[in-house]
Amino acid sequence: MSLDDLGAWLLKANGVTSDITEVAARGEAVRTWCVRPGYRTRLMAAGQPVLLWVSGDRRRLAPGVWGVGELSGPPMVSDGKLRVPLELRWLDEDQRVHRDIVRADEGLAALEVLRQPQGSNPSFVTAAQMAVLRRHLPLGCGHVDQ
Repeated sequence: MSLDDLGAWLLKANGVTSDITEVAARGEAVRTWCVRPGYRTRLMAAGQPVLLWVSGDRRRLAPGVWGVGELSGPPMVSDGKLRVPLELRWLDEDQRVHRDIVRADEGLAALEVLRQPQGSNPSFVTAAQMAVLRRHLPLGCGHVDQ
């Protein structure tokens, strides 16, 4: 993994144990996200693409990519937690890239969030994986469509 191969950072939220489904339904702005300290967070910088993956029981919600955007700065400690600033755009329900679609696409089979769903934030999406994922994302998603 290197920044030369970065397609996007993927941040995860648990749709069952958090209020993320309500936040998305209200279209609330998300300006920061908690990340785990480590070498990946030291690579995070303003302008890098970001995806929001919501996980959970498909009987209660449709897991997958629910938001797109970009980082607006490097991670910083706030309230004792490491948080990365970002600008996130929620995808409408019919625009979200569902986990079943991601799993069915051979170009995304090695996506880290599928191989290690319990991994910590952030996850790494390669440039090749992001190119494949763009085919499933709606046009007009900002930085990730470029």
